[in-house]
Amino acid sequence: MAWLIALLQTLLFIALAPLLAGWLKCCKCRLQNRRAPSLLQPYRDLRKLSHKQPVVARQASWIFTITPYIVFSATVLAASVVPLIAVDLPTAAIADVIVMVGFFALARFFQALAGMDIGTAFGGMGSSREMTIASLAEPAMLMAIFTLAMSASTTNLSVAIDHVLAGGFVLRPSYVFALLGLMLVAIAETGRIPVDNPATHLELTMIHEAMILEYSGRHLALIEWASQIKLMLYGVLIANIFFPWGIAETYSLEALGSGLLAITGKLALLAVLLALSETLLAKMRLFRVQEFLGFAYLLSLLGMLSHIILEVID
Repeated sequence: MAWLIALLQTLLFIALAPLLAGWLKCCKCRLQNRRAPSLLQPYRDLRKLSHKQPVVARQASWIFTITPYIVFSATVLAASVVPLIAVDLPTAAIADVIVMVGFFALARFFQALAGMDIGTAFGGMGSSREMTIASLAEPAMLMAIFTLAMSASTTNLSVAIDHVLAGGFVLRPSYVFALLGLMLVAIAETGRIPVDNPATHLELTMIHEAMILEYSGRHLALIEWASQIKLMLYGVLIANIFFPWGIAETYSLEALGSGLLAITGKLALLAVLLALSETLLAKMRLFRVQEFLGFAYLLSLLGMLSHIILEVID
């Protein structure tokens, strides 16, 4: 039963990620006074792309062909270790934040190689920018998670969520700083405004899109789907680590249903906040991204220091 719920949780990540992307786009269009597409439009786009034959350049190596499958598989594996609707599942043994970051790094590594594999200027430029941003975002993310890990004495996500649930609702300055730092990292890692714009193809501004510019057909569908899963992953991390109330602690149908409703509401609210921030903010210049992520690291560091000063020393 427990393994079945763990499998169901991973399938929910895969199935609901395009719906979250559609809801985000719908909210953004409404806030910008534009006509919103259907919530199911991302599913239609993925279906259309998956039925098209990919076009591969003659000089492309095996790295370019295999990268979409590696990126999608690594993202799905990362989703399998993150608690979505329940905790204390059999996958809790590997539900470690270091494992999740490792899966993200594996996907990013192959995606950067594929961007340079064809030899186009855009691919190399996008890969260089992506690795630069990753080198700044990963330390800030780890610092934010380590702040929580110091309270729970573990980097295991399931155990950390149990610790927050057992402690009840307590306003900790360390959690506030870590939450703000992780939110800034999530914006950068998922390629959202003001760091990147997933809807642009302007040569001087695109980062993620530059790496996948040569992909088409089912290869592009897998990469787009992986990006949507990654966006949902960061949303679930923010919702279930810092606001875990509602997540199922037992395997009863009532508890699992409540957990699904709770995470759906949290993700819907986070999508509205993200759409609002993207409407109010403009994309920053590339050289300002290091200041943005430096501030995220500073917030996470302040969270750890405030934990040491206010909670450990006292």
